[in-house]
Amino acid sequence: MYIGVKLIEADPMARETFEAKHGRNVGGDKTGDGYEVTYESGYQAWSPKDVFDAAYRPVTALTFGLAIEALKLGKKVARAGWNGKGMWVAYTPASTFAPQFAKDGHAAKHRAIEAPNEDVRLCAHFDMRAADGSMVIGWLASQTDMQAEDWQVVE
Repeated sequence: MYIGVKLIEADPMARETFEAKHGRNVGGDKTGDGYEVTYESGYQAWSPKDVFDAAYRPVTALTFGLAIEALKLGKKVARAGWNGKGMWVAYTPASTFAPQFAKDGHAAKHRAIEAPNEDVRLCAHFDMRAADGSMVIGWLASQTDMQAEDWQVVE
């Protein structure tokens, strides 16, 4: 079994319109509602409406799991109710740096003191831009956030 997650562009389009536009037969029934799907690579395909609806959700109505996948693709996400406040969550990938670059007052400095000859490794985590513009490092989702289906990709 497989499950896939990708960001796509899609436009409602009848099968026969897609075939005429792209000069290729997509097979099956010649009529039917569906979508012209454009992948990040630029490849375009046609998808029947029922197949499309079972596989994709608009980026304005994501589950928490899909929001996490969008974060891992480098997007910022927010709950629908946060948007007016400029709040969002972003993924920060793991990183490593030499101990001499650990800043005073930061947890990494304590790690650098413990092992001055070893690089400091920071684990991947989620960060949030709070309503006041400050950054919350290591943001944790609430139970309500994890069950919500109003997550959206934000610019």
